[in-house]
Amino acid sequence: MNQEDVLAAMRQWLEKAVIGLNLCPFAKSVYVKNQVRLVVSEAQHLDGLLEDLDRELDLLAAADPEQIDTTLLIHPTLLPDFEDFNDFTVIAEAAVEEHGLEGILQVASFHPRFQFAGTEPDDIGNYTNRAPYPTLHLIREESIARAVAAYPDPEAIYGRNIATLTQLGLAGWRALGFATDTMKTPEDGIMQP
Repeated sequence: MNQEDVLAAMRQWLEKAVIGLNLCPFAKSVYVKNQVRLVVSEAQHLDGLLEDLDRELDLLAAADPEQIDTTLLIHPTLLPDFEDFNDFTVIAEAAVEEHGLEGILQVASFHPRFQFAGTEPDDIGNYTNRAPYPTLHLIREESIARAVAAYPDPEAIYGRNIATLTQLGLAGWRALGFATDTMKTPEDGIMQP
């Protein structure tokens, strides 16, 4: 899979969904200032992806926030199954702790088949965390605290997102250029955005 295609799909998702639908009211400011690092992992196995994660955690922790405020670590072909990906996020969170970065960085997750506990797979609310590819979002806790402090009602974001996506519906999601199931399984062949 071509890295440029993966990055283009992720940028489209960021611009049209995350920023365009205002799913994350904090994303636009860092995106327009080019402070979002997008990294496509080409690891052939989970150990390699974990090594990439280790490298990105260290790089983000050491970087000037004015240069790199947040990182999206994307892997287009590993972890097509959401449950496997969800299990890997537990390992990713442990890596933050192992690097001594607890309270400094945190991990959020996005997946083409993201599903909140207690929901049906096609529940529109799941689309708040659906990205074209499995993605670990490495976030500075200081940046989150600063953004939340400046936002009038951060607790209302999730409810507003659900309302936005409910109004948009699956047809509206597709109209933005996103498939409702953007990832094929390994049995289907290479995963496509």
